Amino acid sequence: MNEQGLRSTIIKTCLAMNASGLNQGMAGNVSVRFGDGLLITPSAMPYDQMKPEDIVLLHMGGTAQGLHTPSSEWRFHRDILAARPDINAVVHTHATYATMLALLAKPIPAVHYMVTVAGGKDIRCCPYATFGSQELSDYVLEALDERFACLMAHHGMIACGASLDKALWLAREVETLAHQYWGALQIGTPKTLTDTQMDQVLKKMKTCKYGRES
Repeated sequence: MNEQGLRSTIIKTCLAMNASGLNQGMAGNVSVRFGDGLLITPSAMPYDQMKPEDIVLLHMGGTAQGLHTPSSEWRFHRDILAARPDINAVVHTHATYATMLALLAKPIPAVHYMVTVAGGKDIRCCPYATFGSQELSDYVLEALDERFACLMAHHGMIACGASLDKALWLAREVETLAHQYWGALQIGTPKTLTDTQMDQVLKKMKTCKYGRES
């Protein structure tokens, strides 16, 4: 996809996040790899007012090019894409159920086999740090080690993928899992699948590339 197409797709992704209830207002942010850098949503601009020219080009060194300043969360977007060549798109949302778990600093354990679509046996929750800080970015990279999604304590969630479509798909899956886990916690303590069971699912997921195929 060319640059104009990527800029338009970022906006469509943002609008889809809010329309689906994955995000609210101007919260959250979206980026996609482009050349030696990335394209990212601008800071403090309503998604329904964005035009392709409002999307910011950010170089890996941290310098921005465009009409606006990049999202205040640009550091973890930049750092994820720099550290993970298997990831081309990053979606950050304040999805309700994922954020409720994050308020308790709760990861999503192996309560459902679909947890594995995020890359491992659980979906980690990284420690709290001020939004936009390098400290938060460092925590996020640790939580995403061998993973494609994580929660951020007292903040929200991040989902990544080979494309914006895949990142958004995974964000929806993480929010669904968070909702299911939250609901189960209202009844009792859900039983988790064993490591052996999760290893079997992970192996099968790699074969079918469930939800993350190109």
